[in-house]
Amino acid sequence: QVQLVESGGGLVQAGGSLRLSCAASGSIFSINVMGWYRQALGKQRDLVATITSGTSTNYADSVKGRFTVSRDNAKNTVYLQMNSLKPEDTAVYYCYFNLRTDDSGRSYRYWGQGTQVTVSS
Repeated sequence: QVQLVESGGGLVQAGGSLRLSCAASGSIFSINVMGWYRQALGKQRDLVATITSGTSTNYADSVKGRFTVSRDNAKNTVYLQMNSLKPEDTAVYYCYFNLRTDDSGRSYRYWGQGTQVTVSS
């Protein structure tokens, strides 16, 4: 069984910064892609950033230049550094891992519990 635990959300003023963390534990054979989605109240869940096992990154246009995704493979952890935050960044942020629990080759997606980020104007 695999668990993802997020931390680092909170309330911040516009222009401020927050750093989210998401650590995976349990029966993990290998991790491929890690990343973050967010869901604002009443809206769909949207992709924010991804990072592959080769550390290639991808960002939503709305966060490019402000957010940075990184990973620590030794700790099975993904981070999201968020700078120059705007009120429109307010949402629940969810991390995800695409990982394998054995060497069968099948990969599954696991989700964190979500953490609230609120940016005040």
